[in-house]
Amino acid sequence: MQLRIHRGTKEIGGTCIEVEAQGKRIALDVGLPLDAPDDQDAHGDLLPAVPGFRERNDTLLGVLISHPHMDHYGLARHIRPEVPIWIGEEAHNILEAASRYVPNGHAFTTPRFIANRKPAEIGPFRVTPFLVDHSAFDAYALLIEADGKRVFYSGDFRGHGRKRKLFEAMLRNPPGDIDVLLMEGTTVGRTGLGEGPATEDDLERSFVQAFKETKGLHFVWTSSQNIDRLVTIFRAAKRTGRVLLIDLYTAVLLRATGRDSIPQSAWSDVRLYIPHRQRVFIKKKNLFDDLRQHSVNRVFPKALPGLAERAVMLFRPMAMTDTGIQAVLDGAAFTYSMWTGYLKQEGSRRVLQWLEGHGIPCQTIHTSGHASVADLERFAAALAPQALVPIHSFETDRFRDFFKNVVQRDDGEWWEA
Repeated sequence: MQLRIHRGTKEIGGTCIEVEAQGKRIALDVGLPLDAPDDQDAHGDLLPAVPGFRERNDTLLGVLISHPHMDHYGLARHIRPEVPIWIGEEAHNILEAASRYVPNGHAFTTPRFIANRKPAEIGPFRVTPFLVDHSAFDAYALLIEADGKRVFYSGDFRGHGRKRKLFEAMLRNPPGDIDVLLMEGTTVGRTGLGEGPATEDDLERSFVQAFKETKGLHFVWTSSQNIDRLVTIFRAAKRTGRVLLIDLYTAVLLRATGRDSIPQSAWSDVRLYIPHRQRVFIKKKNLFDDLRQHSVNRVFPKALPGLAERAVMLFRPMAMTDTGIQAVLDGAAFTYSMWTGYLKQEGSRRVLQWLEGHGIPCQTIHTSGHASVADLERFAAALAPQALVPIHSFETDRFRDFFKNVVQRDDGEWWEA
């Protein structure tokens, strides 16, 4: 079995790995680089040079998507539609639901589904997915077997989220005889991790305190696709006697998980509020069927003044121009709950200016979707690979400071497993 990393040996995001055995090939992820230009038309030029992506090549058997984050699937739209795509079913459902609401959203038309610990035979390859703890819903690591070799691709993972039991279970009973471990190292080189990352339970306690200290409406800005974080916020709201206000996009994504254990728009502690700009969008895109499915607990602008003091609202920038929300800003507070690097973007700066203009205090409550260095060390020790190949990190040169059997590779380099 041979491998080639097209992108990822010296950067976070844009991951794409090609695997070959017996003259057949598969690709693991085909992500959009983090530094990709905003011009969507230019993204096709970033597609890795994998034979079969652009032109017909029957030796390419398909692409496996580890999880539904743009830096792992974002270039898949540029692959020939005849190329089979494997992805988790719930991950696909979320992407399909989101595609109706986000600019240039993309969902796969006829995906094939992978499932936790259920091997799939793809030509000479035997692929076993392992569900992992990550900020993306339905995320997998992948064990690839062929030619008597075993390659384990970690995908993105962590050990401090709401599914951390999966991480601990992997450490107790890891797949054995791993020849190559392709391991992400997003947090390698980051500072401030000496005491370990905050867990989602830690965040829940912080949100509880923040909600208790807020006299009026409390905004939380987070990704609606970070289902773990939505659960954390809902639980904190419920503990403080507040209802959770969500928009239609969030309601549709929560439904797409297919889990009745995850907050839904029909729950008694959840309300649907649709800002004006989203109402215009619903009309333009003819999304009235979605609206009908989620309107049982809908509230309108005139109801917000009586609700604000006992509500948490998931914030979206469109809220800044909504007259209903503008009327309930007295006593409001704001929590940012995403990667702080996004705050440097122009859209985020406009939000911060809006908060300052209205005198709304802002704080950050967040934890990473990626494993700490300490957890990466535990993971690498448990799998004990013959070779550990660093990926998904800007600091791959530092892996030898923390891990054994490190073998660095370059983008575009073929090597034998």
